[in-house]
Parts: sequence; C-alpha cells; structure tokens
Amino acid sequence: MMATNGLLTSTQRNVASDDEAVRNLQAYVRIRSVHPNVNYEACLVYLRGQAAQLGLPVQVFEVVPHKPILVMTWEGQEPALPSILLNSHMDVVPVFEKSWTYPPFEARIVDGVIYGRGVQDMKSVAVQYLESIKRLKNKGVTFKRTIHLSFVPDEEVGGEQGMAQFVKSEHFKKLNIGFALDEGLASPTDHYVVYNGERSIWHVRVICPGMSGHGSLLLPDNCGEKMRFIIDKFMDLRQESKKKLEENPQLTIGDVTSINLTMLKGGIQENVIPEKLTVSFDLRLALSVDFVEFENVIKDWCTKAGANVTYEFVQKDDYVSPTPADSSNGYWMAFKTTIEQLDIPLDLRTFPGGTDSRFIRKTGVPALGFSPMRRTPPGLHEHNESLQISVFLEGIKTYEAVIPAIANV
Repeated sequence: MMATNGLLTSTQRNVASDDEAVRNLQAYVRIRSVHPNVNYEACLVYLRGQAAQLGLPVQVFEVVPHKPILVMTWEGQEPALPSILLNSHMDVVPVFEKSWTYPPFEARIVDGVIYGRGVQDMKSVAVQYLESIKRLKNKGVTFKRTIHLSFVPDEEVGGEQGMAQFVKSEHFKKLNIGFALDEGLASPTDHYVVYNGERSIWHVRVICPGMSGHGSLLLPDNCGEKMRFIIDKFMDLRQESKKKLEENPQLTIGDVTSINLTMLKGGIQENVIPEKLTVSFDLRLALSVDFVEFENVIKDWCTKAGANVTYEFVQKDDYVSPTPADSSNGYWMAFKTTIEQLDIPLDLRTFPGGTDSRFIRKTGVPALGFSPMRRTPPGLHEHNESLQISVFLEGIKTYEAVIPAIANV
C-alpha cells in the first residue's frame, strides 16, 4: 500500500529493496557458469548491467585468454591509500541434475528458501557485495579508501588461470590492494565464521613398480606389497589426525592435516601381475606442519616400501602465512568490532579447503574468508544447494556495516 502522500514509507522501500536483491540473486544463479568449459560471457553481461545501475566504472582483464576478470571500482576520498578488495568467483561446480529436487539453474524459491547451484558458493556473496554497495551509495555514504569488486574465473578448478595469474599482473598491482575479503563457509550455528588462513594443498602420486608375471605366482619385487606399505603409512597418519579431532573438541578440520586416498590405477587383467601400480592422495597440510620435514617423511616411506618406488606432485602449494588476527591488523580489528556491534558471535578458524584468498595472502595482502550465512548447514558442491532468503538478506545488512568500517581504517 502506498503512503498517503504518494511516497513509499521506509518499510516499503526496504521491502522493495529486498525483493530486488532476491531477483538479482536469482538472475545470477540462473547463469550456467558451470564447469567444464565455462563461457563467462553471460556473467560479464550481467555484471556490467549491475555496475551500470551502481554508476561504477568497469575494467575487464584477460591475463589468461578466455579467462576474464571483471573489476568494478568505487573511488574513495583518499584514492592514494591502499584499497579494499571484495572478491568473488563466477564459476560453479558441475551438477547431477537428476539428483536435484528442483532444477539447479532455475533458482526456484520454495517456502522462503532459494535452490540453485552456486547459491552458497559463491554467487550469493557476490550479490550481497553489490546490494550492500547499492544501499550505501543510496545513503550518500563515502569512504577514505577505494573499493574494488573483483569477479574472477576458475576458482572451482584451483584458480591457476584466474586469481593465481591475476595477482602476478600489473593490473592487480595498480589496484593497490591493502586488504581483501573473499569467501568463507556457511555456519550451522548462531555464529559467523571467519577464516584468516588456509591449509596448503598437496596432491601426491606414488608410483610402485614391480615384476610382472602370472597371477598364480608369488614373485619377488611385488608392486602390490609396495603399494600396501605406502597406503598403510598414509592411512596411519590419517588416523592420527582423526584422533586429534576426537580428543580435542576445540579443534576443527582446518587445524589438522587431512589425508584421503583418491585414486588407484594399474593392472591390465585379473590373472596378470601388473608391472606398476599408482596411488594418489589429497593432502591438506595444517599450518603447523614443517613442509620440508613432511616431504622427507614421504621420501623415507618410498625408500622403505621397496625398490624404485617414487613420488611426484600433481599440485604442491607453498606455505602461506595466515592473516594476523590481532591488534596489529587494523582491518581485522575493524571487522571484528563491527560484527560484535551487530551482536553476532564470531568464530575465527583456518579454512579447510582452498580459495583464492591464498593467492592474495601470498602477495602479502591480508585477507579474510567470510560468507555471512549463519544458521545454515554448509551445502556447497552438494545436491540441492540452497539458502534461506532471510539469511541472504541478513548478509547484505552485515556487509552494509562491515564495508564502511574496513574502508575507513
């Protein structure tokens, strides 16, 4: 109902703004920026339209061909100061459509919940950035620091052709980033969870050669025996991490090294002893791990497993120092104080997986991983990925408070 003077009341304006925000999220989720072979053109069209509505200039960089990075910029009152980066990725992981209750790219709303691939990871965060900026601009708010919003490709396949290359470019250096926000995880509790560091990803392949022959024999130099030794060593270490978590409820998965056997290869026929077996492991090294010492342990296992057992890295991330979460970091203090003022409890953790934040931190720029979704079971990469609209809208209000705080440090 319209106000008596023909103007919308404050409540009516808020409802209209919230409805528009939800429609913007639906529009973004409906873009099938899904792996493999993502075409990002539709994302760029959508984002250019959003920038035009906000009155923000846009730059598109292709450090890697066909891997565009779109940056919107809201210039601050003191543009020489290091700037703020609000980062999100445009791509989403594949879906098994038959396993979804609702089509994954329809963005259907059912009982106040929106369903769609990327609605948690991380198109909702991107739209929360945009909607909070819109509301701040409408209020006439200004900041000391320039704010950049970056929308990057290929995070879901490791980021090597996205943020990893962008941070090495002159384009990134010219943005003069002083602090960044990127994605976190939904929290099932009343708490927000913020991440100031990540475990390092090692994908290790161990190759176990041996004598080939008839399957009825007990030949020496057997690749199966070597593989058993290797698997036992990795799985024993896995059990140690599980035990640490079980014995200390204060620890989370990000505090320990995770080890998972992910691939086994070898053999040509059931009655032929293969000449080689290979096994692959996904390792996420805790921040407390000495990387040189850990690799030496793997070397020692290979030596003890038997003749000519070797290993190789499919991926080997460097150690990246976590962002300081204390009084030495003014951005952290501004972020933490703002969340406290919103009367929302905050947990600080190490991110269990890998995000683009690690590339940003590696340049020396402090970065926090944060997705303002509480009372929400994490559903990234799952069937029926979903988000309550009320949680999405609360996140907009959270950024509406956080962005001024960090942009005025």
